Amino acid sequence: MQQEPFAWPEGKRAAVSLSFDDARLSQIDRAMPILDARGVKATFYVSPGALGERLDGWQAAVTNGHEIANHTMTHPCSGNFIWSRQRALEDYTLEQMERELLDANAAIEEALGVTPTTFAYPCGQKSVGRGSGVASYVPLVAEHFLVGRGAFSEIHNDPAFCDLAQITGIDGDDEPFEILKQRLDAAAADGGWLVLFGHEIGDGGRQVTHADALDALCRYATDPANGIWIDTVAAIGRYVDARQSFPQPPSEA
Repeated sequence: MQQEPFAWPEGKRAAVSLSFDDARLSQIDRAMPILDARGVKATFYVSPGALGERLDGWQAAVTNGHEIANHTMTHPCSGNFIWSRQRALEDYTLEQMERELLDANAAIEEALGVTPTTFAYPCGQKSVGRGSGVASYVPLVAEHFLVGRGAFSEIHNDPAFCDLAQITGIDGDDEPFEILKQRLDAAAADGGWLVLFGHEIGDGGRQVTHADALDALCRYATDPANGIWIDTVAAIGRYVDARQSFPQPPSEA
């Protein structure tokens, strides 16, 4: 059966969400002025320990309508990253990971008065344990959040089909505007949802979203002639969630 085209609001061709990880200070100093000047709302995936370095800046982000979302308490990734060896996913249990999620939500709510509704997988990695004991924690994310954002993906999301517990996230760091525009235009050609993620905001270097590329992308996405809906992961996720419909798996006898 042929799938009906997904209808974005107001006849938009596609959607895009800008997201940034780790509560880097340059996100406040460099990204916020660009986003606020262009009227763009973005999603910031934070680990609570970093919020205290510039709490007033994150409070201003909330006031200005940006989304503050969950990136765990301690950012656990594979122990193949030496810096994560003491919090390696290979050594985690599902119970420990659930505590990471819930403790981060509580700490963010205490600091900023908001309860996160979306989550970003640290390093884009979604499993805990080793070998035959490996277990996905996607079901935990599905239980506690509207959306779980992946990382280092290759394609935008099909809003009619994507699993909101593990949507794709495409790296926006280290790219000129022309490349980001190509990715957005590809999503628009498919009626898709592009979710970009970045880290530092500046003029160059590793894991840096170029400030001029960010500004140009915001201008392009907010130009009505281009037919793009740009908004937070939560806002677009709510719209997609309300319109997805999948058959229920058969119940076990």
